[in-house]
Amino acid sequence: MTQDADILIVGGGLNGPALALALAQGGLSVAVVDARPAQSRAEERFDGRAYALALASVRVLQALGLWSGLRAKAQPIHGIRASQGHAGQGPSPLMLGFDSSEIEEGVMGQMIEDRHLYAAFLDAMQAADGVTLHSGARVVAQETGPQGASLTLADGRVLRGRMIVGCDGRDSATAQRAGIKRWGWDYGQTGLVCAISHERPHEGIAHQFFMPPGPLAILPLPGNRSSIVWSEKHATAEAIGRLTEAEYLEVLRPRFGDFLGEIALEGQRFAYPLRLTVAESFVAERLALVGDAAHGVHPIAGQGLNLGLRDVAALAEVLIEAQRRGEDIAAIDVLERYQEWRRFDVVRMALGMDGVNRLFSNGNPVMELIRGLGLGAVNAVPQLRRYFIREAAGLNAAEPKLMQGERV
Repeated sequence: MTQDADILIVGGGLNGPALALALAQGGLSVAVVDARPAQSRAEERFDGRAYALALASVRVLQALGLWSGLRAKAQPIHGIRASQGHAGQGPSPLMLGFDSSEIEEGVMGQMIEDRHLYAAFLDAMQAADGVTLHSGARVVAQETGPQGASLTLADGRVLRGRMIVGCDGRDSATAQRAGIKRWGWDYGQTGLVCAISHERPHEGIAHQFFMPPGPLAILPLPGNRSSIVWSEKHATAEAIGRLTEAEYLEVLRPRFGDFLGEIALEGQRFAYPLRLTVAESFVAERLALVGDAAHGVHPIAGQGLNLGLRDVAALAEVLIEAQRRGEDIAAIDVLERYQEWRRFDVVRMALGMDGVNRLFSNGNPVMELIRGLGLGAVNAVPQLRRYFIREAAGLNAAEPKLMQGERV
């Protein structure tokens, strides 16, 4: 069978391009099919969307040759403050504080805007040997068999390769066409996402404020700006979404507090229903799932993209090393190495974030006391603090080479 590429990647958000670049570095040819036009993903205007990249994820970008061009556009995360309380009453005095000075590696992570990150991936894909981007193309069918895999596009074109990788989100059509089922549940919460400007500097400190309806994350951006990820019950979030900017800020202010002075909205407002969803299998015949196509977790710790980049690093290493050994890179026993590497970490993180959300998203006074004592206890033990700092930075797991900043 004539092949257009070794690997056919469905989905061109962030994980798909990252995987394409990693595989190309290892000598494999890749075709990326993205339903959205490339330029609409890389618009210059600020829209408020941003990601908290763990230190291990920053190392992936370094290994892919992207970080030098992104560093000046990023905001280092120097610390994290976690507390609980009620809107308008401020946080409890018992809180958990992490500081990057407690680990040898330096800052715990970096905040980077979506527009800058995707633009860097787009430029790199266009310059990379072995990567072909099919932008604005929609997959309508796929086939896998002993001889290889194929994708049929809406315009009638057929792309052929050795295997397919689904990087097409939580409602992955790639997974559905492969017959892969999912498990999970709805949280009854909606994530409200926006960016704000504020009077006082944030000093690179990220804040996680747990309230009964759901957590509020305040994540530092360059300048006197922060990204907000705010969870509310569905009905409340729907009502908030209909408010004017001035009314929206009136609802946000008592939750946000006044520690950064006056606040104002910047960019757009977004809303996403929150649910846990994990694929029953991350692999099938000549097919693998990566990122949200394999798992979607609660955004309580901002680990969605970080988990996806761990998938990217693990799958790239498995496939490139199999190719160097002369194996069939799409054989099921090869793909199962990827699944075995990633599944435990994903389920651990998914259920861990689920447990934290359930523990903190209620107003039971007894539970509030227990939670406060727990936060204070962890804060008082340096070894525990250090463990959680390294966990947040992605430094505790047995990481693939890319997550150590090395090419495969």
